Amino acid sequence: MSTLTNVYEGGLRTTLTHSRSGQSFISDAPPDNMGKGEAFSPTDLVCAALSSCMLTTMGIVAERDQVDITGMKTEVVKIMASNPRKIAEIQITLSHPNLKATEDQKQKLRNTALTCPVALSLHDSVKQTVVFNF
Repeated sequence: MSTLTNVYEGGLRTTLTHSRSGQSFISDAPPDNMGKGEAFSPTDLVCAALSSCMLTTMGIVAERDQVDITGMKTEVVKIMASNPRKIAEIQITLSHPNLKATEDQKQKLRNTALTCPVALSLHDSVKQTVVFNF
């Protein structure tokens, strides 16, 4: 069974559908690349995948270690290169001002985020700058 399907709708827009749940969303080319910019662009989705993977894997470790990371938030900045057009850098700031965890638990969470599957899958030429505010 496939993980997802994606249909080109025309006008630089696609509709992605998750095979298991049936949930779907659209993606658009960004305005600086001939698109409408009315939805996540494909490169936005790469950044979103990294952010989501970090939070999800941290959640797995946090639950196992009985640390509540509910409310942890990421802010993501995507920096594009122009020649060739590609993601040059993804900057992620993870914040949880009231995290109740020991320094060892916090370090474990940091290590988990930095070694999540998406982080390890990105090419070395994509700089990942991660700041932890907790």
